[in-house]
Amino acid sequence: MKAPGPTMRALRSTGVAGCVELATVETPEPKPGEALICPTRVGICATDLEICRGYMGDTPITLGHEFVGVVVKVNPTETQGDRYAKLKGKRVVGSINAVCGICDLCRSGLSVHCRERTVLGIQGRDGCFADAFCLPLVNLHEVPDSIDDDRAVFVEPLAAAIHASQQIRLEGKPYITVLGDGRLGLLCAQVMQRLNASVRVIGKHTDKLAICEKWGVKHRLLSEIGLRGDQDIVVDCTGSPQGFADAMRMVRPRGTILLKSTFAPHPETPVDPALIVINEIQVIGSRCGQFPDAIDALARDQVDVVSLITRRTTLERGVEALRLAGESDQVKVLMDV
Repeated sequence: MKAPGPTMRALRSTGVAGCVELATVETPEPKPGEALICPTRVGICATDLEICRGYMGDTPITLGHEFVGVVVKVNPTETQGDRYAKLKGKRVVGSINAVCGICDLCRSGLSVHCRERTVLGIQGRDGCFADAFCLPLVNLHEVPDSIDDDRAVFVEPLAAAIHASQQIRLEGKPYITVLGDGRLGLLCAQVMQRLNASVRVIGKHTDKLAICEKWGVKHRLLSEIGLRGDQDIVVDCTGSPQGFADAMRMVRPRGTILLKSTFAPHPETPVDPALIVINEIQVIGSRCGQFPDAIDALARDQVDVVSLITRRTTLERGVEALRLAGESDQVKVLMDV
């Protein structure tokens, strides 16, 4: 695979809420310590849709952070030498946070929260919905031949789901509700099904919930249950403030809400924090995970990701793909580049 010419295609949020375009832009050059990657397959995430709605403000950006691709150029620093030269021509996935390595958080082992970080396709760094993009060499992970592109493109969200399971403190055999039947909720359900816990998925779409049957995961429609405040742990994967409000009504006093949702503010559905205080609820934010954990789970066939793919299209039809990904009958939309 070769790098594109001087210009290339990029699917960009223009900074105006709801406005996305397939634009022609200059092909980037990797800075020292970076690689130029040509993605082969990319996945649309709920965060991409929220950015289009104004979640990250009005700065134009090339979207996308879930990818598998081929390294076409490396530009190591002097201290890196030839360490990363072998990555050229290799199929890779990459963690999305590009960090400074020198701030207090980086030095304390919390580099994912680096104060100067840029985030692929989200904050300060153009994303992977393009013919090529750049990431630091240290972010890249080679994909084993045993993992095809359909599964490799799920490494980033699967890593996030595994990270969520690692944040949960298990006491006895707790009742865990995964709230939300979208792509992340269904990944979290599979991962948490492997814990010593009673796990169920609550959602709004019968066809999406039906996917749980092949994994042996219990599932119910939100309209069919009472919000009785009896769950030990609620994992909110709804991507909406209403979902967080529902989670607060589901969790028992002194229970835990694991918040996986990111969404633009919605003044018409504000979240009342009083229940957090009154019921002494612990709320844990959960973000990115470790890629080696996800690659290992896929290599061992521990998680079914292919069943989540509901639509395939191409970057050329990217604007339409984003619209499709927001429809209620879609779980995961992939694009070939």
